[in-house]
Amino acid sequence: MKYFQRRKLLKFFFIFVIFGGIVGQAVYILIKFFLPKANYGPPQRIKIGAPHKFSDGPNFLSEHQIFVIKEGNKFHAISSVCTHLGCNVTVKKLTGPKTVTVSGKEIEEKWEFHCPCHGSSFYGDGTPYTGPAPSPLPAFKLSVSTVERKLIVDKGSEVSADWRLTV
Repeated sequence: MKYFQRRKLLKFFFIFVIFGGIVGQAVYILIKFFLPKANYGPPQRIKIGAPHKFSDGPNFLSEHQIFVIKEGNKFHAISSVCTHLGCNVTVKKLTGPKTVTVSGKEIEEKWEFHCPCHGSSFYGDGTPYTGPAPSPLPAFKLSVSTVERKLIVDKGSEVSADWRLTV
């Protein structure tokens, strides 16, 4: 008699495993169907133009929400998106250079960034000094394409505020 009960138990177990596997595969396929495979966000690496086309100082690229700053033959890129609530900051050219101390390091400033939404102010390197902004404006890695000799901003790769690309 126990033999028949064991047989029923094994039969039930195998039916449960097979049915569970089929249902599991159907759920997996359904979940994969609703998750897109393509990335619909903006590209992280952006060709922004030849280095000689940029003027000295901050150059605002509204379509990419960045400032590309040229100082002689050195370049760096800073996000124009305020770290408080995401408004675009504006640049303010100072009447004369001033020296400020940021994180124990003296920097010479020629411009500052200001958020028109809530009043945050940032030094020229992106460090906040007034307002509700909790963190600095991110600085992005720059490189030069080998074939076209154009500047490339990599918004997926943040660098320190004092990083510069010499062209």
